Amino acid sequence: MITFDHIAVAGETLAAATAHVEAALGVPLQQGGEHAIFHTHNTLLGLEDGLYLEAISINPDAPQPDRPRWFDLDNFAGRPRLTNWICRCDDLDATLAKLPDGFGTPVDLQRGDLRWRMAVPQSGVLPFDNCAPALIEWVGDIHPAPRLTQQGCGISSFNISHPQAPALGALLAPFLADARITFSVGDPELTATLNTPNGTATLC
Repeated sequence: MITFDHIAVAGETLAAATAHVEAALGVPLQQGGEHAIFHTHNTLLGLEDGLYLEAISINPDAPQPDRPRWFDLDNFAGRPRLTNWICRCDDLDATLAKLPDGFGTPVDLQRGDLRWRMAVPQSGVLPFDNCAPALIEWVGDIHPAPRLTQQGCGISSFNISHPQAPALGALLAPFLADARITFSVGDPELTATLNTPNGTATLC
């Protein structure tokens, strides 16, 4: 089984991605940090039900990585937007073995005392035009979400739009059971509806 873990909003700069989220939800994000290997950085927002949100971008002050960046950030351009959703599993290798090729190979990562393994495709592009979830395995008992300040925000629904959405939904059905997550036929796009202190908000 896999479990909804967090969502990622990308921007050409971290300031732009952060401002996009803060304008949509009406709450401030917290400082995150630097990701070694992929040389990206983020800010964070704690969400209800043990989820969280990260605003992410390439760190222009970091070196060029020796591989394509995760979340296809090397090719990101345009307005800040919701680009990825991430699901966690207890055994990343076993989960990948049950899925078709394309979800990536495990990369060991660390930020401070946080340690995790992420499946990253060699190209940086996830299946179904990045609409498939990225898979993560947290190593140890430490997870970012409990450390983040709760500000009254939670995901009430999350929709994956794609021309082959029924196929993606069928592929994930044996692994993922979450009533908030829906699939619809359309152009590739992710849309999250959130409850916030300021009412219902949409991120896409």
